[in-house]
Amino acid sequence: MTPQGLTILGATGTIGVNTLDVVSRHPQQFRVVALTGQSQLDKLAEQCRRFAPRYAVVLDAASASTLSGLLAAAGCDTEVLYGAEALAQVATLPEVDAVMAAIVGAAGLPPTLAAVRAGKRVLLANKESLVMAGELFMGEVRASGSVLLPIDSEHNAIFQSLPDDYRGDLAAAGVERIVLTASGGPFRGWRAEQLADVTPAMAVKHPNWVMGRKISVDSATLMNKGLEVIEARWLFNAAPDAIEVVVHPQSVIHSMVRYRDGSVVAQLGTPDMRTPIAHALAWPQRIDAGVAPLDFSTLSGLTFEAPDTLNFPCLRLAFDALHAGGNAPAVLNAANEIAVAAFLGGALPFTGIPGLVDAALARFAGQPCASVEALLSCDGEVRAFCRARLAV
Repeated sequence: MTPQGLTILGATGTIGVNTLDVVSRHPQQFRVVALTGQSQLDKLAEQCRRFAPRYAVVLDAASASTLSGLLAAAGCDTEVLYGAEALAQVATLPEVDAVMAAIVGAAGLPPTLAAVRAGKRVLLANKESLVMAGELFMGEVRASGSVLLPIDSEHNAIFQSLPDDYRGDLAAAGVERIVLTASGGPFRGWRAEQLADVTPAMAVKHPNWVMGRKISVDSATLMNKGLEVIEARWLFNAAPDAIEVVVHPQSVIHSMVRYRDGSVVAQLGTPDMRTPIAHALAWPQRIDAGVAPLDFSTLSGLTFEAPDTLNFPCLRLAFDALHAGGNAPAVLNAANEIAVAAFLGGALPFTGIPGLVDAALARFAGQPCASVEALLSCDGEVRAFCRARLAV
């Protein structure tokens, strides 16, 4: 068996670390060609030492110099590159069969799109690629013949719950609705007056999942579920009204599909990102992910409730942006990234996040999305607008 060549965009984040854990269990099936990281250079150097990729990519020249020194000291001959062009380069190398797209935020769109255009098998953990440019992105997938496999646990669950021959037509597959489950985050049941006192340390403590700081805050505001709604619309060619969200605090059912005959097909499992990662890496086969089996005898119950969009308006804003179309989802994403960064930095209260996003939507939404370049330009304008408001 020839090992599958793999590039991991965002190797030092949670998804990247879990991907390497799964890969390490199957050395005959996967070969790491390139790893990329932004700031955790010691961790990236250790990953290079262990997996011996041909390339490592970092953000800038200073980081490249630091990483080169660390690798030289470890006797590792991985070649160090830097910058946006290098990210696209390692995502399109001839020896790369699959690309794990796990860079958080809008920065992940260009290299992920490059991998798609090169016809790679793309394991999509960067939801912002579809949030910002869903229609254009999926058009590139169809044009190149790239295989796109979802890594978010919810979308991977939907993928597993749809028919094997699903071709993007819910009605033809007998599907009535896609149901995304949400844990509700650490503040489920809280009211606005309580949320006003939320600190970053409180917001990043997710009750069920181990995630990065930004996505943990998004989960706490329910914006992460809103972004997943937009992603699901494009991944599965689902109309906005065919997507619903239900809060499921135990995070055992990762998402569901309602069929016309009354059946509901769900994917269940222990809350561990290695399951969807292993599923996508080996698809259509199955491999060991190192995940503990779900023990039904220990489950006290599975509960469900409607999301609270009054006290957590970010989910409503995401649905509004999806219905508005055009550049609105890109505006939503850019404003949210700035708002979350400001909250984590102490410059914005937790309850100020949806307000900043709403202001950006009112200012910028309503324009068509003619090209990826236009969307990236809009992204920059929205970020500048939000930073200016925060500076007042």
